[in-house]
Amino acid sequence: MINFESMQKIIELAEKKKISISAVTLQQTAIDTGRSEEDILQQMSENLSVMKEAAIEGCAEGLQSLSGLTSDWAYQVKSRFVNGKGFSGNFMGEAIYTALAVMQVNACMGRIVASPTAGSCGILPACLIALQSHHGLTDEQLINGLLNASAVGMVIAKNATLAGAEGACQAECGSAAAMAASAVTEIMGGTPSMCGVAAAQALKGLMGLVCDPVAGLVEEPCIIRNATSAMVAICSAEMALAGLPSLIPIDEVISAMDSVSQSIPASLRETAEGGIAMTKTGRTIAETLG
Repeated sequence: MINFESMQKIIELAEKKKISISAVTLQQTAIDTGRSEEDILQQMSENLSVMKEAAIEGCAEGLQSLSGLTSDWAYQVKSRFVNGKGFSGNFMGEAIYTALAVMQVNACMGRIVASPTAGSCGILPACLIALQSHHGLTDEQLINGLLNASAVGMVIAKNATLAGAEGACQAECGSAAAMAASAVTEIMGGTPSMCGVAAAQALKGLMGLVCDPVAGLVEEPCIIRNATSAMVAICSAEMALAGLPSLIPIDEVISAMDSVSQSIPASLRETAEGGIAMTKTGRTIAETLG
């Protein structure tokens, strides 16, 4: 029994059995829940379908959030790449606009998968969907990625937090980036140890990120942070796959994140009383929205 309390234990079990983290997660989840592996895989397939639907819906021209604060940003970025103006490559471009798209669907009160939260729902889908588009991956491979990511998320939830109100945005976007980095690493042929390295690098890269939503809405700066966090996840996976180490193990990074969470003041933990939310323009927007 691993109980998803330690990434190192999951990694060691996977390497001992010569299987992936996703396989360990599937087996253990079936034991913990009493459900069949087929049932769990079907649920993950449905989650993936919702992610893909949100990615398409969020790229629509003229999309507008209920608050009016954000609009069809994903469409604008996608158009740039479709017209050959993007300079960072079509894979990176698709990851960027997919992250924006899924978050915009969230802002429009549409259907998304909290992965791990609504405020960070664009990061994991962005990485997986872009990978599939540009590397010919199957849905089965993406579902394995979701299982891998869920292991990372469960360990973080047990040892720290996934809630912005408790741990600030490092707990939301940071955790999502760690999940995505690990998932991408496994999908692209990395070992369980490499997955742990990728997750650690991503979480370190976003350590201390505050939660400061303008007017208390999960739009500004949250939507943009999903796109930039997806880039952190991809970068972390690339470094892990290249063989770079994380000098600090993933479990210790998670512990450090929990410690940082306790140091971040309440004004920077989803209360809209600090950071970007309290800039002159941020306050004006909040007053305008009432």
